[in-house]
Amino acid sequence: MALTSTKEILEKAHREGYAVGAFNVNNMEILQGVIEGSQETSAPVIVAVTEGAIRYAGFDYLVAMVRVAAEEASVPVALHLDHGRDPGVIRRCIEGGFTSVMIDASHMPFEENLKATKEVVEMARPFGVSVEAELGRLKGVEDLLSVKEREATLTDPEEAERFVRETGIDFLAPAIGTSHGAFKFKGKPKLDIDRLREIKGRVGIPLVLHGASTVPPWLLELLHSYGGKLDEAKGVPPDQLREAIASGVNKVNTDTDLRLAFTVAVRKVLQESPEVFDPRKILGPARDLIKRVVMEKNRLFGSAGKAS
Repeated sequence: MALTSTKEILEKAHREGYAVGAFNVNNMEILQGVIEGSQETSAPVIVAVTEGAIRYAGFDYLVAMVRVAAEEASVPVALHLDHGRDPGVIRRCIEGGFTSVMIDASHMPFEENLKATKEVVEMARPFGVSVEAELGRLKGVEDLLSVKEREATLTDPEEAERFVRETGIDFLAPAIGTSHGAFKFKGKPKLDIDRLREIKGRVGIPLVLHGASTVPPWLLELLHSYGGKLDEAKGVPPDQLREAIASGVNKVNTDTDLRLAFTVAVRKVLQESPEVFDPRKILGPARDLIKRVVMEKNRLFGSAGKAS
């Protein structure tokens, strides 16, 4: 099938009370693993790319690969720009076949964020492209995004209500205590679920959880066994993620867990079979482990079986 509207996918999740995975991709093997895992669990999927991924793989390459994947897939597939900040890249995505874009002006003061977001919404509407925005700040590091802990602020529910009303965005990413990257928490992980529920009640649109990778212990154990070093890594506990979904989250962004899976599989091949130099034999297992992770995520999110 052709690419599916992100808004269509998330409005169904909003009505029925589950979340859809937005999985970041950078190359063909990651994309294949994401699509295969979604098909295996009969789950709709949002393929997300960042500005960094576009610089790495090339705009036309990424769009072409995702379009082919969507045409051959038996599940709805959407294409989303994650953390868009460059106006030129955002415009190119809107005009070049993406089904949704995120304008990330969360580093700006509230009024400037509102203004910048509204401009993107007005740009996207004629193309039928939906828009996500972020209000509040997440700590941590993801791709090109770096935010120090002291700069992190949680989303104010009253501001969220005004922001959604005045910008006309389709999805909102509030800050409720998560962070980007593999090192999300110094102490005990705790999401502000009460704040999330209030925001959902006020805005009434699909909400997005950024920094939502769980950093599965089994992946960390494998990584360490093959020479990796992420001793202090800690993700969002699955039970808190389930509670967040039950409280109004409909899109869960996942990047770190896919990177971990890819790295684990490549390290395993290179360590156990040093004679191998065929890239297919090195990257194929990475694709397969990503598929496994995506299947686990779709079951956790409640999107498994929701493709139709």
